[in-house]
Amino acid sequence: MLKFSDFAEEVRPLDGKKVKIAEILNKKMVVINYKIKQSQYKKGSDRYATIQAEIDDERLVIFTGSLILIEQLEKYGDKMPFEAEIKQIDKFFTFI
Repeated sequence: MLKFSDFAEEVRPLDGKKVKIAEILNKKMVVINYKIKQSQYKKGSDRYATIQAEIDDERLVIFTGSLILIEQLEKYGDKMPFEAEIKQIDKFFTFI
């Protein structure tokens, strides 16, 4: 008998403790998953990313409208999971 999870294609929410990006800057993390959606806010980007990561064996969820992080996730998302840090350079955030 099939399990629902064998054929279901529903998008599951990313689980973890919700943290602000400022709390995890310059910390080594493993990026596990992400989602990019249309933002309902018109300030800055019209899209935002939800990033699921682990730091010190704790699963976290980070929300960001950073265009650079969104572009990096779209370009390198197929390499997940990957180790990275998020750095702030001036007003911008980037994976390194």
